[in-house]
Amino acid sequence: MAAWFNQRDSVPMFANSRAVQSNQDGVHPDLEKVVRRHLDSAWQAPLADFDRAAFARAQEWRNRQGETRPLMLDSGCGTGRSSVHLAKANPKALVIGVDQSEDRLARAQRRFAPLPENLLLLRSDCAGLWRLMVEAGWQLARHQILYPNPWPKSAHLKRRWHGHPVWPSVLALGGELELRSNWPVYLQEVQSALLLSGHCAQIDPLPEGHEPVTDFEEKYQASGQVNWQLLARLSESLIVNNE
Repeated sequence: MAAWFNQRDSVPMFANSRAVQSNQDGVHPDLEKVVRRHLDSAWQAPLADFDRAAFARAQEWRNRQGETRPLMLDSGCGTGRSSVHLAKANPKALVIGVDQSEDRLARAQRRFAPLPENLLLLRSDCAGLWRLMVEAGWQLARHQILYPNPWPKSAHLKRRWHGHPVWPSVLALGGELELRSNWPVYLQEVQSALLLSGHCAQIDPLPEGHEPVTDFEEKYQASGQVNWQLLARLSESLIVNNE
């Protein structure tokens, strides 16, 4: 992919991005086997102290803000553009934007200052944080995962969230799940993984000229690529045992 960026806030100055390059042109043949294995067995990996500290911060913030307010999660939020958009669109909800990168989150603080009062930007590993939220019995009103192009090589299926052992925790958090991508195969796999997990999902192209909520979307739109959206309503009754 080729694009120039403003180094301070990651806003694309122009975009000439290529379409996703992958040796996989359809749903991975091992998808069902991998998803069923994760649905049938709890993930036993130890939780990191770093993730426990991040969850404690989120819990304290939620308690202070009012834990009865609807909770929304923006996982892999990057420099926070989608998190700010979500928080402003849902002022009665609490929104947590999560990313592993301290640098990206610091840029979000500069770029969007002052942040909405109902938004917390949190540095954490998504997999660990999701598991801790499930352990605590948290339920989401909405969960969005908008990073558009994760691991396009066929050999990397198990690094995609729907091929990862944490997938049952994504389901257990409930709420409305939204993913966006310029690679429809990725969303087709998520749709298939959801169906294997007992949930239906719809995939549609985002309208031409829609308002981008991430820098990636803006870049791909400017490059003439279609951005795709997956929406699913997850059952809140699914329980995952992470002990």
